[in-house]
Amino acid sequence: MGQLMVAVADSVFPNLDPARAVLSKIGAALRLAEKPTAEAILQVARDADALLVTYAKITADMIRQMQHCRIIARFGIGVDNVDIAAATDAGVVVTRVPDYCIDEVSDHTLALLLALVRKILFANSRARTGRWEMSAVVPIHRLRGRILGLVGFGRIPQLVAPKARAFGLKVVTYDPYVPHGVATAAGVEKIDFAELVRISDYVSIHTPLMPETQGLFNAEVFLRMKPTAYLINTARGPIVDEAALAHALDAGQLAGAALDVLSQEPPTGSPLLGRDDVILTPHMSFYSVESLVELQTKAAEEVVRVLSGQMPRNPINPEALKSRRERGPAMESN
Repeated sequence: MGQLMVAVADSVFPNLDPARAVLSKIGAALRLAEKPTAEAILQVARDADALLVTYAKITADMIRQMQHCRIIARFGIGVDNVDIAAATDAGVVVTRVPDYCIDEVSDHTLALLLALVRKILFANSRARTGRWEMSAVVPIHRLRGRILGLVGFGRIPQLVAPKARAFGLKVVTYDPYVPHGVATAAGVEKIDFAELVRISDYVSIHTPLMPETQGLFNAEVFLRMKPTAYLINTARGPIVDEAALAHALDAGQLAGAALDVLSQEPPTGSPLLGRDDVILTPHMSFYSVESLVELQTKAAEEVVRVLSGQMPRNPINPEALKSRRERGPAMESN
């Protein structure tokens, strides 16, 4: 058997040293695609034993051509850029890192909330030009006693909750997949979606992008929110209908929004650009020096587990492992 080969579809990291150090434990070599196109990725991945991917699209056709691949490990939490069904059919397990940036995203969520409510960026932009006008930012309301609605209650919002409660906020959540006991233990009330958008002063989105969440925040939902409410999104851009959000802001149906993610990144021609009532950050909520090291390390550890015949910790499609075993040793020796 030759040296194990791990392809990297795309990278946003300064270097791949943390992943390389982990993969050295099994003597695996690392190859990075020159650019995140299907052709360039297949040049390094067609005969690879594993694939590491960040944002590049991994299609069914690409997966079919990676006949040696046993694992596609995502540098990230969501896996909407990988064709999971095709990977399962091919006996390729797909993994993610669901716990690498919970501190960073929960901190960023609160930072956006505070910047919105206290109108920090708007006030700063005027003060920098010599306009020392407190009257321009009124009214500003006290945080204590207000309601923060968390849409989704996974690891990140579970860490947002105690940070928000430290500011005196009441926290409620909507998540049909999380038991009531999990929310109750965190001091959070679990309610339905309609009630959450109706009563919340601030709504923060923390759901994965799925067919049922795409466009979840649309014109109809904005009509049901308080006109004084603020919307925060650190999850996935397509969960919010951006045109409908701009219209709602223009119509006074919402007070403002803060978005770390957009449907198109970087945005071009977005109706949310250049607005005083919208804060935009460039998909950076996950980032810290430490989180990137942790992300590379944990994704690479999943590759090591699978290529060593062990179970990965965070598989999306564990049935793919069974499928590969049933195909027998002939497949493993390809």
